[in-house]
Amino acid sequence: MDKINKLEMLVNKYRLAMQGQVGLQKITYYAITYHSTAIEGSTLTEGQVYNLLDLDIPAKNKPFTEQQMVVDHQKALIFTLNETKERTTLTEPLIRQIGALVVKNTGSIYNTALGTFDSTRGEYRLLNVFAGARRFPDSAKVPALMKTLVSEINEKIGKVQTFSQKCELAFELHYRFVSIHPFADGNGRTSRLLMNYILAIFELPVFYVFKSSRISYIQALEKARTTGNMTVFYDFMYKQYQKFLEKDLKTIEK
Repeated sequence: MDKINKLEMLVNKYRLAMQGQVGLQKITYYAITYHSTAIEGSTLTEGQVYNLLDLDIPAKNKPFTEQQMVVDHQKALIFTLNETKERTTLTEPLIRQIGALVVKNTGSIYNTALGTFDSTRGEYRLLNVFAGARRFPDSAKVPALMKTLVSEINEKIGKVQTFSQKCELAFELHYRFVSIHPFADGNGRTSRLLMNYILAIFELPVFYVFKSSRISYIQALEKARTTGNMTVFYDFMYKQYQKFLEKDLKTIEK
C-alpha cells in the first residue's frame, strides 16, 4: 500500500471515529492554535493554551502579546472554518479578513515611504520583508501575485477530484501564499489556516504542523523555493498529516 492510500484510509477512519465527538473536535482546534502560534514564537505550553481558550485563565509569567496571539489565532481559525460552510471559493477579501483576525491585537499601523497601511485591517504590506537571507517579492508585486493566486486556486478547486489532488491543492495554497508573504506579519499562521480552509471545503480533516517539526518545516519550504520543486514540501506535509491522524486516533481509541 502506498503512502497516499494509507493516508486516505486513516482519514476515513478518523472521520468515522470523530462523529459526535464535539469535545475532541474542540481540543483539536486548541491544538491547531497551540502548534501554529508556537511555530511563530509563542512560549505558552499546550496546557496554558487550553486553559486560556477554554477557561479564560491567563498564563502566568508569559508575555501578554503571546497570549493575545493565541486568542487571535483561535478566533481566526473558527472564522475560517465557519466560512467553509457558506462558500466553495476563495477571495482576496476573505484572505484579508483571516489575516486581519490573526493579528487583530498584535498588529500595527506602518508608515512607509510608499504610504501607510494597517496590518490589523488585513491590508497588504507596503514594505519589503525578509526571512534570514530570503527576500520575499517586492511589495509592489503583491496585489498582482495575490490576484493570480486566488484565480488559479479557484480554478483548481473546481477541477480536483482525487484525495491526493485535494491535499496537494491545500498544500499548494499554503506554499504559494507564504512565498508571496503579502502581509507585514502573520503570514505563516494565515498560510496554515488557508491550507485548512481548502481541506475543510472538501470535508477532509483539518490538521497542524507539529511544533517539534518546525526546523524540518522551514527546511522543506526553503528547499521547495530554491529548487522550484514543491514535491519535497508536499511529502513533508503528507507526513505531518499522517502523524496528526495517528496521534488523534490513539487519543480517540483511549
